[in-house]
Amino acid sequence: MITDLSSTLHRVPMIRPWSPEMTHIHVIVTVLTTDDERSGTGFSWAPWVGGRAVHALLESDIKDAVVGLPAHPGVVYDRLWWHLHEAGRGGLVTTALAAVDLALWDLSATDGLVRTLGRRREAVEVYGSGVNRHYTLQELVAQAERWAGQGYTAVKIKVGLDDLSDDVERVAAVRDVIGPGAKLMLDANQRWDLPRALRAIEAFRPYDPYLVEEPLPAADVHAYARLRASVDVPIALGENTYTPYEFRDLLVAGACDIVQPNVIRVGGITPFLRVAELARTFDVPAFPHLLPDISGQLACCLPMPTMVEDVEDASFAALGLLREPHPVQIADGMLTPGDHRGLGLAFDCARLAETQHS
Repeated sequence: MITDLSSTLHRVPMIRPWSPEMTHIHVIVTVLTTDDERSGTGFSWAPWVGGRAVHALLESDIKDAVVGLPAHPGVVYDRLWWHLHEAGRGGLVTTALAAVDLALWDLSATDGLVRTLGRRREAVEVYGSGVNRHYTLQELVAQAERWAGQGYTAVKIKVGLDDLSDDVERVAAVRDVIGPGAKLMLDANQRWDLPRALRAIEAFRPYDPYLVEEPLPAADVHAYARLRASVDVPIALGENTYTPYEFRDLLVAGACDIVQPNVIRVGGITPFLRVAELARTFDVPAFPHLLPDISGQLACCLPMPTMVEDVEDASFAALGLLREPHPVQIADGMLTPGDHRGLGLAFDCARLAETQHS
């Protein structure tokens, strides 16, 4: 039985800011305790706004509701999601729930998360990713050169500038750096409407995009279905989708070729696995979004082919939040999970103290 839950909020400087304004991320570390004196550690994450709200929700309504429940991830997720749904079915609610769910999996995966879930692959391909729309062309080329030098055979860059010709120039330059055999992914971050998306995808065709991610507003399921029916480049969607019900609607509508659930935004490992299994019934692969320290472990257990995103210098390990050994290792474009109990997240207490935020 769960007897206590405590959370701390941390404001962590980014090594490579994601925009001139976005220089920090918020990380909420949650420790859950049981009546047999065991503890599990989970976390939530808010890259720009919402960290204080997530922390407040964990320290108030969620803490009040979780104490006394059995320490079972599926039972607790279903109970808490229903208890909190009046405050929202996704967004801050599922983002906060993730910290509890991960802490419970840290407790229950005594043989390690990968072995507990069932390992399907020894390692998984990683794509180098950058939040780089604000980079100059020269900075973008230098980033692509770093990825190529580190052995990545797949990369993702941002598109969606005001002038499509600028996007095309940048895509062409990155393709030149990585070569014709590498996978080149393009992420528009919801910046286009349907006509602009159609024009842009056609303009990128000579550079053989592997996929185009979030070209339209994430909630516009109908427009995505129309777009997918009109182009032959795979469409990826899901980082801003919060519940299995919403993923079901995307899949039923034929809105995407690849789903990209974010383990925090969907509410943790429990709903993440439900989304992946749902996508499997549509023959749609799941590519975990961000957070390779956890996503990489999950990817090694997914039923369909997958890839893991590694945003340059943005993993918890790269940000100095974790002590060694780290839960995953990335080398030559491949990610391999370590041998550890639970989630393998050994947070650095000194680093957490430096970044704690009220």
